[in-house]
Amino acid sequence: MVEVRLRAVRVDLQSNTPVLLLQEADGERTLPIFIGTPEAASIAYALQGVTMPRPMTHDLLRDVLVSLDVEIERVVITELQNSTYFAELQLRSGNVRKAVSSRPSDAVAVAVRTGSPLYVSDELMDAEGILLAIDGTDEEEDDTPPEELVGKFREFLDAVKPEDFAS
Repeated sequence: MVEVRLRAVRVDLQSNTPVLLLQEADGERTLPIFIGTPEAASIAYALQGVTMPRPMTHDLLRDVLVSLDVEIERVVITELQNSTYFAELQLRSGNVRKAVSSRPSDAVAVAVRTGSPLYVSDELMDAEGILLAIDGTDEEEDDTPPEELVGKFREFLDAVKPEDFAS
């Protein structure tokens, strides 16, 4: 497995779709994964520390796991099948370990809230990882202010129309 970090959550200008950029912790390859707008907003809120008056879905899952004394050991983006990415939450409770299937966007949203490490399978990174220059970043962490990132998602949400999702 290749350890990755969440390098950025951006909106792809061509498709006007949010994309996760998972970059190798000790390398240069990046795995881009297109995700839904609600999940992108959820990740952006967690990154900037926004708390809602009531728990959102990813906050609820985190709270349930904590109340059951279950730790997320890691999130692994496992494979790509028919243009769909798959992920696992690898859980531990005492000596019991289990893997739970997840969408990558939901897995990353929970990982951001729990501080869990992110990984991509070797085969997937070899097949789909790309060298990508991420605008406004270099070897340092993405320094885009969280308010700006959330603002961009809000602009996207204000401009998107139902017909934009027609296939």
